[in-house]
Amino acid sequence: MPWPTTRPDGRAPHVTDTIPDRAYVAEIEQGLLGALLFGGDFRIVGGFLKEDHFVSDIHKMLFRAARAAFDQYGSTTMPVVLRLLPSDAQVAFAAKIGQSPSAYMSSLSDQNVTGNFGLERTGKAVIAQWARLRAAETGTQLREIAHDPATDPAKMIQGIAADLDLIAAELRSGPRRKTRVTLAEAAVGAFAEIEEAQQRGNGLTGVTWGLTDVNRATGGIQRGEMTVIGARPSMGKTAVGLSVAIRTAKSGAGTGFISLEMGAKRLAMRALTDIAYDWGIQIAYSNLITGRVEPGEIDTLKSACRDLDKLPLWIEEQPGLSMTDVRVKTERMMESAEAVGCPLGVLFVDYLQLIRPSARYQGNRNNEITEISGGLRELAREYNLGVVALSQLSRNIESRAMNERRPMMSDLRDSGAIEQDADTIIFLFREAYYLEKEKGKDAEAEVNRVSRLSDVQNKLEFIIGKQRNGPVKTIDLFVDIACSAVRNSARL
Repeated sequence: MPWPTTRPDGRAPHVTDTIPDRAYVAEIEQGLLGALLFGGDFRIVGGFLKEDHFVSDIHKMLFRAARAAFDQYGSTTMPVVLRLLPSDAQVAFAAKIGQSPSAYMSSLSDQNVTGNFGLERTGKAVIAQWARLRAAETGTQLREIAHDPATDPAKMIQGIAADLDLIAAELRSGPRRKTRVTLAEAAVGAFAEIEEAQQRGNGLTGVTWGLTDVNRATGGIQRGEMTVIGARPSMGKTAVGLSVAIRTAKSGAGTGFISLEMGAKRLAMRALTDIAYDWGIQIAYSNLITGRVEPGEIDTLKSACRDLDKLPLWIEEQPGLSMTDVRVKTERMMESAEAVGCPLGVLFVDYLQLIRPSARYQGNRNNEITEISGGLRELAREYNLGVVALSQLSRNIESRAMNERRPMMSDLRDSGAIEQDADTIIFLFREAYYLEKEKGKDAEAEVNRVSRLSDVQNKLEFIIGKQRNGPVKTIDLFVDIACSAVRNSARL
């Protein structure tokens, strides 16, 4: 139905000071509300649609009452919603559209969309309209601020980017993929995975880690799941992440690596020393940085470069990315991977806490990490990727006794949401790191320390602290931190 064209002051009732009449399509919101008032299932939109997504104040009021009606009575029919409108509704409706609430709600009967699919689609359209108008408002603000000579451009861009991140986050809130299947349909998909694993003959149901014992314990990096690798600094997070990324790419799986901490050139240096290690040539990563490279090692590094050039491995080195940026970068990597015939299978993120949160939580770190963690898990499911997120652990570990410094779930930094969202959680621990830092209290203790350091110098504990579909255990790996090489434990 046409929106009432005037209110007492002569202005269109739905238009704010910054939204022109032609920009707002009232029928979108009317169609959704009409559907809810006349038999629509609130559960279809209740999980992602909010009252703030409605532009019209009276539509916000109606949706708020509809949610309350469903919560209290399990119904959003007109008589129930009408009873739950606020006491000032009569005055508000009269002032804005010149009608009573009951008269206006009755008029929506010929506007409502039909069917569950139509209701979901219209719910998305409500959010899309809100996003479009909010973006336009942000653009207007940008124009005004940019014309002020006193404006700090860096702060201006940061503020606008935060607004756009918030808009993008709301756009992602609606359902994107088919989430309801019959048990029979799920069984068909499960059987396909079983057959695929059987044909491989190596027990893998996902993408290889390139580490035999880890593959046995996990079945590989699973598509559609999020794996978190947590560790304190200097434990080898990046070394493990990059070394595994090289091996997933060598297996033929398109691999993405988003580095928010280390530049692409430094990552490439680590990759070169890792590949050279496979050839029995040990070149310290630090020597590449300082240029202390022997003439014979140059040829090795050139050969390693040629090997890297063949891999379907893409690196994004930009710091300060938001979750929206991560999504965009991932989509571009997916396009590049498709173009060379190696669909993206695994995405590494180094590291989770460096992703810039949206402005919606205003510095509440727990909520910010919850948003980021949930965003990465959603990314894994939506694009059917194995997302491997590296994560910093709490510094409280350092204050514990030497024999109590192995990480545990409570050491996941800032939020329990990581523990909840992750399908698999892995902790890294190198005893040698602490032994190198601490001296013995006396001569005997020092002898014991040196002896123990010799035993564990190249030992990396790969602690599977959580696994939805597999065992919780510790796997010993070989690591040469200087060369950024991580291998099976047979070399210990």
